Order: sequence, then C-alpha cells, then structure tokens
Amino acid sequence: MRTIHFIGILLFGIILQACTNTEFTHIPLPEKRALNFNNDWQFTLGDNQDFATVEFDDDKWRTLTLPHDWSIEAEFDQKYHGATAYLPGGTGWYRKTFKADPQWLDNSTYIYFDGVYANSEVYLNGKYIGGRLNGYSPFYIDISKHLNADKNVLAVKVEHERYIDSRWYTGSGIYRDVTLVSTSKLHIPIWGTYVTTPKVTRSSAEVASQIEIKNNFDVAQSFTLVNRIYDQNHALVSQHSLNGQLAANTQTTLSSTSEVSQPQLWDLHSPSLYTLVSELRLNGKTVDTYKTPFGIRTIEYDANKGFFLNGKNHKIKGVNLHHGAGLVGTAVPNDVWRRRLETLKEAGVNAVRTAHNPVSVSFLELCDELGLLVQAEIFDEWDNPKDKRLNQWERHDDDISRGYADIFQQEAEHDLKDPIKRDRNHPSIIMWSIGNEIEWTYPRYKKATGYFDMNAAGNYFFNPPFISPEEIKERFHSSEEGQYVLAKTAQKLSKWVKEMDTTRPVTANLILPSVSHISGYTDALDVVGYSYRRVIYDYGHELFPDKMILGTENVVQWHEWKAIEERDFIPGTFLWTGIDYLGESNNGWPRKALESGMLDTAGFKTPSFHMYKTLWNNQPHIHITSQIEDKSLYKVDGQQVVEKKEGKWAERVWLWQDVNRHWNYKEGGSVIVEVLSNCDRVELFQNESSLGIQSLSESPDHELKWAVNFTAGQLVAKGLDGCDASDKVTTAKNASQFAISIDKSTLDVNPHHVAHIEIQLTDENNIAVHHQEIQLQFDVSTNVQLLGLDSGNSRTIDKYQNTKVITSEGRALGIVRVNDNKPAWITISGQGLTSKTVWLNNG
Repeated sequence: MRTIHFIGILLFGIILQACTNTEFTHIPLPEKRALNFNNDWQFTLGDNQDFATVEFDDDKWRTLTLPHDWSIEAEFDQKYHGATAYLPGGTGWYRKTFKADPQWLDNSTYIYFDGVYANSEVYLNGKYIGGRLNGYSPFYIDISKHLNADKNVLAVKVEHERYIDSRWYTGSGIYRDVTLVSTSKLHIPIWGTYVTTPKVTRSSAEVASQIEIKNNFDVAQSFTLVNRIYDQNHALVSQHSLNGQLAANTQTTLSSTSEVSQPQLWDLHSPSLYTLVSELRLNGKTVDTYKTPFGIRTIEYDANKGFFLNGKNHKIKGVNLHHGAGLVGTAVPNDVWRRRLETLKEAGVNAVRTAHNPVSVSFLELCDELGLLVQAEIFDEWDNPKDKRLNQWERHDDDISRGYADIFQQEAEHDLKDPIKRDRNHPSIIMWSIGNEIEWTYPRYKKATGYFDMNAAGNYFFNPPFISPEEIKERFHSSEEGQYVLAKTAQKLSKWVKEMDTTRPVTANLILPSVSHISGYTDALDVVGYSYRRVIYDYGHELFPDKMILGTENVVQWHEWKAIEERDFIPGTFLWTGIDYLGESNNGWPRKALESGMLDTAGFKTPSFHMYKTLWNNQPHIHITSQIEDKSLYKVDGQQVVEKKEGKWAERVWLWQDVNRHWNYKEGGSVIVEVLSNCDRVELFQNESSLGIQSLSESPDHELKWAVNFTAGQLVAKGLDGCDASDKVTTAKNASQFAISIDKSTLDVNPHHVAHIEIQLTDENNIAVHHQEIQLQFDVSTNVQLLGLDSGNSRTIDKYQNTKVITSEGRALGIVRVNDNKPAWITISGQGLTSKTVWLNNG
C-alpha cells in the first residue's frame, strides 16, 4: 500500500536560530495584505492600441465589476459554432484608473490575476508589463517600479478571436478575481508557502512548513520568521520562530517543523482546516504576514484495495465539472458554486474532477470547506491539436479552432507548475491529472487498438479489445514515432509535477488504455484513469496488477457504478458530468449544451441525480417519473414491463431516457411508470389503490417499473420493510399562479454574493405544474443586477440576460446581486398569472 501524507519534502534555507513557544492562547488572525481589485473597471469590445495609453478617454466605456465574461452576454447565433455554445469570442479591453496608496510606492506591490481568457496583455501607465497566453493559468506581475504617486491606469487587452480554441464554452474576459498585493520589500512571495504533514496519527501531527523569503531591499536584512498555527476556532495550537539573514535582492527558503496535538483531521464529513500564519519581523517590527489554510489528513492508494482517506477505505463518488455555470458563464460567483456543490453532495457526491484545466482558487476553497475530494487537471491538449468540433483527432484545421497545442512547447512548464504551486496547500486535492484523452492526438494509438480498422461494429465503450495484447504491442512498436512521442511528453509532465509536489499521485484520463499500458504512457502515471472503459477493468487489472486503475470518465448510468461496486480494486469514478455545460454541440442547433449532468444548466435536479442519490446516499429515497408506452424504453409484455431492446440498460450512455415528472396524460392511456429508489421493495398506489409491489432484487437495471392505465389523480410510491421513503405526483390543472423560493433575504455588495430565485408554476390548488410552459417577466429595482435567467432547457436560445424566460417543466431560475445595501425588489409576472414581488435587504 502506498501512503501519501499531505504534503511532502523539506528544503532548508539559512537558519541561524530556532525557538518554540507552546503557550496556547486565542489570538486574532492578522488582516490580509491583499486588496480586492474587482471594482470600478471600464470595458469595451474592440481593439485599438491607444486603449493602453494614459491619455485615452474611456468615459463612454461600460463600467463594471469583475469577474466578467463578455461572451455569455451575447445573443446565441447559429453563425458561431456549437463547440462554444453558439456564442462569440472577440477582443476586449479593460481599464482601471486608481490612485496609489503612498505605502504601495515604498513596498513590493503586485497585481494578481486568477485567470484571464485568453491571450492577455497587461499595461500600466502605457507600458506593457506582462500577460498570459493560457486563459486558465493564474499569474501575477510586480508593478512596484511602474506606479505613479497620483494617477495610474491599468489596462488589460484580452484577445479571444480564436474562439473555438477548446471543445466547450470557455468564456471571454477577466473572468476570475483580480487582487492587488502590497507588502514590505522583505516579504513572502505570492504562493510562497508550502505546508506538509509528513507524520499523522490521531494523537499528533507533524506540520512541516517551507516558506520562501524574498528581499527586494538593496541591502542585506536580518529578520525573524514566526510561524503560528491556528485551528478552525482561531485557537493557537503551535508556534515556532526562526532567525535568518538574506542578502540584497535575493530569495531563499526557510523550513521548520511543528507539532499539533490531537489534530482535527480534514475528512469528508468533518473538513477541519488549520491556518499557518507566517509573520516576518524586521528590527522587531512586523513587516509582512501571510496566511496559509491547510488540512491535516493522509491519503493512501492500493492497487488491490482502493483509496483510503485517514486510514479509512472510501469509494470515490465523483463528478466532472467544467469551469462554467450556465447562465452566468465562466464568471461564476462563489454563491453559485456553493449552491451547486451542496446540491451534488446531497446525492452523495464526494469528489470533483476539474475537467479539463485549472479552476479558480475560490472553487478549491469551497471544496476544502465542503469536504470534497478533487482531482486537479491541467491539460486537455499537449503536443498535437484536437478537433474542437468533433472531440477527437483533428479533422478541422482552421485558424479559429487553433488551441493550446500551438503554444504547448513554450508555455507548458509554467502553465503546469504555477497552478500546482498555487493549489498544493489545498487538502481537497488528492491527485494531479496531467492530461485528458490525449491519445486521440497521436495516430499510433488509434491504429494500434484494433477498434478502428476491422469488425468494430460493437461500441468500443462496451467491447474488450478485439486483438491480443501481443498484437497491440506489435502494431504500436512497429509504427513510426512521429515528431512527438506521447510517453516522453508524459514523463516530462510527471517530472514537473513531482518537482512541485511529491505528496499526491500523478494520473491522466486514458481513452485508449489497452495501448497506453504497453506504450510507456502509464509508466509516467501513479494512477491510471480509464475514460468510458469500464468493460476492461478486469483486463487492465489482470495484465497490469501493480497499477491502480480509476474510472476518470463514466456516464451517469447505473451500469457504470455497478462495475465499480463489484470491484474492490477500482477506487471509484468521476461521472460525465455533474452539471450540464455549454458547448460540445457541433451541428446541434438549437441545442447549446451537453445534457449529461446530474443537474441541468440552471442547477435543477435531473433523473440521473435521483438515480445516483439511490446509489451514493444511504438515506432512503424514491423518485417517480413516467412516459407514455409509445415513447418509453419499456413495453408491457403480459404481466411484466420489459425493455423494448433487452439488455440495453447496460449500454446506455450520456443522455437519460425521455421521461416526465408530471402526471397529466390522456385518460385510459398506457403509461410506463419508472421509480428510482434504494428501497428494495416499493409499492405503487394510484388514487389510493395498490398497483402492486416491485423489488430491486428482480430489476437488473435498478429501475422499478409499472404499467398503468392513466386516471387523473395522484400516484404515490412508498418504500416497504422499514425503508421510510415516498414520493408522489399529482395531476395538475393549467397554471394560474406560481411559487417563489429564494435562498437569501439579505445580500451585501459583493460580486460573489448572489440570490437564487426559483419559480415553480402551480395551479389553483397549489399543485406543481410540470406539463405547461409560460413566459415569465422579471423586473428589478435599479439597485439590483439581474445576472441571468434560465430554465435548464438546453434547447432554448434566448439570451441569458433577457428579462424574460420560458419555463421548462414549469420551472425557471433567476440569479441577482445588489449594488448597494438599500432595500431591493424583484417582481415576477406572466400572462394569466398574478404577479409577485420579493424583497432583499428589507429589514
């Protein structure tokens, strides 16, 4: 069994003296040294180099608060491409005029961007000072020498003309937070701390800190570094001091070790966090303070027994998530992510794979707080490009779809190392993924599989290899290497990861693992991820028993979890996907999103959510859906309901079958009722008359089914044998009103704080209406910003920022934030419906 303690190796700096203080008291945590720089930006679409100059007049530009995604504000248009959800890219400029605090001029001062999509150029007072090509990479720039005492103009050009540079919606603009960091010239650099816990027991934990110290003074400095560790209640639990000296304009790393008694371990259900406060003192005065949240926990990986957290075996119940969130695009407020992640946790989700690039630091902070495991992924392309429209090897070589492969050779090292350095203190991260389905882009792999040049009529998702491992090996090694060799690139990337962090395994998501195992690719990996290849779990484990195999992409269907549940050596899965996402809709107009999620684009629960809640959550659960027999996947055969195509449940892929939540059909019509449950036996009642009992033990597809002759009224499903769960659907009349649910009644002025307003159509008896759709109108007070409206229907093409939305299944969602702390209102109305008003900040 391989045991990895959070985090790893120590590098020693210059240490003159060390002392420890074990007197524990409650001490207030120091204030941040960083200033939120999201407010008061000017923005325009278009390009003119004069926009970078101090003299340019931007008074007519739009004033906005970051984060900002301009693509999501556009109209959906078929002239664009489905890979980007039929939304454009373009070029935009941002400008911010500010006066420098006098201290900034004497300090070391930096501007930090957590992500700008893409090809950013940053100018300060007319001078180019830096930027980043990769839109997912965080970066910062030292602006100390460029600041003026009075007026300063920060200008950022964002160029996204090649708007199909990924296979999904990326967004455009400064879509993550911007921060100004100003501190002493003797300071801890941004991302300058690395906290590890090499030894952890229930009674004590060794906490090792590795702190970078930078001296930007022109003379040497003698200093004291004081490290204090606080628990989540802000109680001081450890203190350690180091004295050091650093020459002018140099940098070093100091290392120290402390002990925490009776540590509160970071775990799935009790994600306890500690904070290391590192204080630099110069001549007895504190000149810099750096706070590092971290967790104490152990992770272990065993090729036969699976994954262990703090010594306990857990199945990884994960989902894949892109960095966007439907109606808000990629400028996602933290409250939106919180609501969505908490909903996924309700189903039993305990892990997230960040498909397929680094996410924001605020997203990872939420995962730390909520107890979600994270597989942090870095790249979707390496040496060779993917076809952004068709999702595999390149077949559309045009300028607008050129992506990361064009800059991989020059940018890959810092695009990998920077997010790892930023993120390696997060206890939620349990592995680093260096690539996603990379094999498509190297022709040798596809040709060696045997799937694509012979009798491959069966879906390769569900067929074991047609040829022997020996023939696969012969085919591969007798082919030409080409300009780039995947295995060599993988070794290089894995080496870079381990230069930054040795405490977590390196993995990748393999779409053609039968070849990757013999090509040398998996030699670079500690954990081997299989993409839609659960049919060869046994094949891989038998041939390569020393390698842990993990499901890194699987569809949200029962058969995928069944394969994992039956095998101890498969530690879990990441389902595709947790939430429907914009893009990957080539020639799918008007479908703008991929409908594979447990939640839809609005965050509403889909049937697959309820399926996995029955699999991943031990609490009793029942959910009813139905469909007329003609449209159902099932039919009546005598006294039984059976599949129209026997055994096809085991090969269902991304999309859930067409079912309804309503109970409104033609009187006497034949309806197939499908019940999802983790109760072994469920009884169904129509208008209080029993329609019989079905049992999961007799339902290999994990769905309970009844054939019902429809009669208006109520359908109720009840768990038996002490399984206390039930669900009901009721025939509704046409909508005459609606119910409003709002998750907050007060909001402060913060771009990350929002309120979700859910609307559900109801009839005159307050019964939910799921069979009728009505257009709703949202009107808001002047101090409310309507971020967007959505129904979760991926086949509507109304602009998200409209004030009107057509419901789907009788539902709609609005997301708002406020511009001040005064009372604010939102009025919702619809034809034939009585309007309603909800208030925020109203006392």
